[in-house]
Amino acid sequence: MIKAISIRSYTLKLSFTFLLTGGLLNSISVKAQEYPGCFIRERSGDVVNLTQSVCGLFPTSAPLSANPKTEGIFQIPIKRRQGGIPVIDVSFNGQKSFEMLLDTGASGVVITAEMALALAVKPTGVIPVNTASDRKINQEIGRVSSINVGGLQMKDIEVSISPVLEIGLLGQSFFGNYDISIKQDTIEFRARA
Repeated sequence: MIKAISIRSYTLKLSFTFLLTGGLLNSISVKAQEYPGCFIRERSGDVVNLTQSVCGLFPTSAPLSANPKTEGIFQIPIKRRQGGIPVIDVSFNGQKSFEMLLDTGASGVVITAEMALALAVKPTGVIPVNTASDRKINQEIGRVSSINVGGLQMKDIEVSISPVLEIGLLGQSFFGNYDISIKQDTIEFRARA
């Protein structure tokens, strides 16, 4: 009888541990090979080392940081969404900030006529532009000294100036060298190797 109780108790502990870890692992995604050993990442971004407490099998070769700041990764808060597209703050020339749509389908950066006026962008030419509706239109182009999004900065960027858009578009000419993850409340840019 005592043996059965101790086995039952052991089974309950294992079941509880399985449910606890299974539930946590199912609700939080972790990128494979991001850190050595056995760990999970909490929703807050903190890394929890499970090597000793749960896994107990794998030695860690490097310490895990509680909240790692990896070089080449930029996290930008999403202010809101417009038609499902993230709206973020974008700083131009180190002076003025504007809300813009992060448009993964746009090949370049498109600013509004109001933005061009506020930034004193001088048109340097006209280019034909294909719109999402397959219409071809001509837009003026100009240059800005810099564009900064959450610490990610590009210098001397060509922009097109749209007389009809109410909000600018941040496109591939800005983030084309980065892998992008669009999450619920943030956008993550990761530098490609």
